[in-house]
Amino acid sequence: MAAMISWPVLVAAFIVAASLSSQAMEASAAGGGGGGNPTAGFVKVDLTDGDFQVQRPYNVPESRRFRYRDGVRTFWVYDNDKPFNTATHTNPRTEVRLRGHDYSSGVWQFEGYGYVPSGTSGVSVMQIHNEEGAEHATILMLHVYHGVLRFYDGPAIEGAIYDRWFRLNVIHDATASTVAVYVDGDRKFSTDVIPSKSYYFKFGVYMQHRDWSRCMESQWTNVTVYTKA
Repeated sequence: MAAMISWPVLVAAFIVAASLSSQAMEASAAGGGGGGNPTAGFVKVDLTDGDFQVQRPYNVPESRRFRYRDGVRTFWVYDNDKPFNTATHTNPRTEVRLRGHDYSSGVWQFEGYGYVPSGTSGVSVMQIHNEEGAEHATILMLHVYHGVLRFYDGPAIEGAIYDRWFRLNVIHDATASTVAVYVDGDRKFSTDVIPSKSYYFKFGVYMQHRDWSRCMESQWTNVTVYTKA
């Protein structure tokens, strides 16, 4: 168990998350808590439990870095953890790779309700990954540094991200090579991206190269994928 997570905090988080699960579905249908409904005009993609492939440090059991309980996926990783397999030298991570739904064209959307506890820093909590072996590994990564959600190490997308549930929607127009990020229903950021052959979504915690904390954690519920032609 991560050092920063106390049992009372976990119990409180699960209670909040259980309530959120119902609220989240209602908010999604009604257009969310912000200025609009990013999912309008999209079709929901059917996801199964098998589509949520967990990647964690190769030398520890999954249960020591990941928990799925009451609809909430909790991820944590330490800065001295091993990579997710012995063939890579990448930084420590505990993430879900959404598999079975890679795409190369059309407009696709990730939606999830996320929670980042105070103290977590220097970590990616969501990304759009390119096909294996691509010149650029990703077209989008959302980093958290000292409570601010950023596009990679650059523009701030949302401040004061700590210790609250937020609705995250990321829309990728693969044909036009653009991405847009919404937080709580409000469009916060958009940019052109370098095209690749195919893409897939990931979320969890993946340590980055500066300002990282000893332990990094995020929680996610009601993760959904949408698409439209």
